[in-house]
Amino acid sequence: MKSQAKYITAFLLALIMGVSSAYAQQKPLQYFRAPGQDGLNVFETPKTTDVEFDGLYVRVGGDFALQFQAISQDNADNSLLANELANNFNLPTANLNLDVQLEDGLRMHLRTYLSSKHHSESYVKGGYMQVDKLDFISEGFAEGFAEGLMDVLTIRVGMDQYNYGDTHFRRSDNAAAIYNPFVGNYLMDSFSTEPFIEFTYQNNGIIGVIGATNGRLNQSPTDGDNGFVTFGKLGYDKQMNEDLRFRLTGSFYNSTDKGTRDYLYGGDRAGSRYYAILSGGDFEGRFNPRFTSQSAFQINPFVKFLGVEFFGVYEIASNNDSGGGSFSQIGAEVLYRFGSAEDFYIGGRYNSVTGKSADNAPTQTVDRINVGAGWFLTSNVLTKLEYVSQSYSDDGWNTTVYEDAEFSGIMLEAVISF
Repeated sequence: MKSQAKYITAFLLALIMGVSSAYAQQKPLQYFRAPGQDGLNVFETPKTTDVEFDGLYVRVGGDFALQFQAISQDNADNSLLANELANNFNLPTANLNLDVQLEDGLRMHLRTYLSSKHHSESYVKGGYMQVDKLDFISEGFAEGFAEGLMDVLTIRVGMDQYNYGDTHFRRSDNAAAIYNPFVGNYLMDSFSTEPFIEFTYQNNGIIGVIGATNGRLNQSPTDGDNGFVTFGKLGYDKQMNEDLRFRLTGSFYNSTDKGTRDYLYGGDRAGSRYYAILSGGDFEGRFNPRFTSQSAFQINPFVKFLGVEFFGVYEIASNNDSGGGSFSQIGAEVLYRFGSAEDFYIGGRYNSVTGKSADNAPTQTVDRINVGAGWFLTSNVLTKLEYVSQSYSDDGWNTTVYEDAEFSGIMLEAVISF
């Protein structure tokens, strides 16, 4: 215990010393989600802005995350005990973000992973162009019908995450972990960076999304992959009164059988948030059905009443191939945010995935519980403390390292985003 206390004390001191130099005042951008506490519970970027365009502006931002991990693990044959995990710091992760206001209503985003669990070297994660006005084409172009249309329509195109489901708005994207109240993402983590185009309609609380991608994470015109994916969303999001906000969305995703792989649940190249667990792979702790072609839908309720916040997930992913099989995911998290500016929160999350990889395959089940708390030292600096417990059950894990496997312990994470 003394050793752990020493590590935690040093961790907090290093964090506090870095706070003053981590944040620089930035000009606001149009139709933009703030990288900090002000961006909490922002889903699709709003269609209103009070930011006037005054010329091209490049906003340089970044994310930094560091964790102290104290986790133990075991399985049916005790083989995991031989891989005893140390109580220590994980590899720090970092992002470099470029957001450019190109023209009035025209913005570009580019994110580079400077360091991630899966790659210690820097590489471009992805980026996109977002269009909220059309006047940049020529003066007066958007008059009449087009002007009214762009009051409610947003167009995004690029090589980045597309808008399927709502969980990706609350997940950790490598070091960009400030929107996530916990350390880990959901077990079936619907996230991929692919070439896409999408159209988002927002009007008086009604949300509609339609888009397409080729379903590929790694692009090559020579591998014979002619896959095609369509996705969409329909929902309602309204601030009912000063105290109550209600949101409910349903999303769909469908990939054709001409793809060689489907990356919906395996497209995050940064790696998972828990280190060296189970087999020691970079993506352990998540669950990927690994269907080469699939249909999926996700339902997400969100309610915030005063300081109490609820977010839910119900999702089914079904194999489009002849062998069949499907997996269902449920998730529910409840938070209580408090303090003069809701700088503190406590809460818990339950997440479970169960199903079969084929109609004649045995059942596989994964369960996870997170209980934690957080403190926004500033709008751009967050510390989190959580207890996590994850277990594997049912016959589908027999004779593998996951048979009756479980891991549990404490995670302490510090995040800076600006």
